[in-house]
Amino acid sequence: MTLDLPSFSACDALVAVMVAVSASDENIRTAELIAIERMVNHTPVFARYDIDRMRAISQTVLTLFEEEDGLDALFGLIRDALPEHLFDTAYVLACDVAASDGRSGEVEAQMLAEIRLQLSIDRLHAAAIEMSARARHRLL
Repeated sequence: MTLDLPSFSACDALVAVMVAVSASDENIRTAELIAIERMVNHTPVFARYDIDRMRAISQTVLTLFEEEDGLDALFGLIRDALPEHLFDTAYVLACDVAASDGRSGEVEAQMLAEIRLQLSIDRLHAAAIEMSARARHRLL
C-alpha cells in the first residue's frame, strides 16, 4: 500500500517527533499527551503554530507506524521539514515526552536512539539532554 504523505512544516515535524516517542511503546499515556500540549503551548518555536494541525500530524504518525517502512517514511518527512539547527530541539522535546510519565521503557529508549541516529545528535550532547529531561521530570 502506497501512502499519500503530507508535507510537514518544521513545527509539524517537531510534533511528529514527540508523538512518535509517545506512541513508540503502543501506549500513549495521559502525562505524555499533556507534556506535548504544554510544550506546543509554551515553547517559543511553536509561537505561530496552528495547534489544530496536531490531530492530523498525530494521525499521520500513527498511520505510518502501521506500515512496513513507515518509520523510514516518517523520518524522511521529519528531516525534509526540519532545519538542521532544530535537530537538537527535536531531541530535547522527544526526551521531555519520554521522561514526562516518570518511566522510560526499552521501546522508548530505542526510539530515542533512532532519533539520535536520524538527526545526527552527538552522543555526548544527547546524554546531557537526556539527563536534563530526567531531572526536570523527577518526582519526590
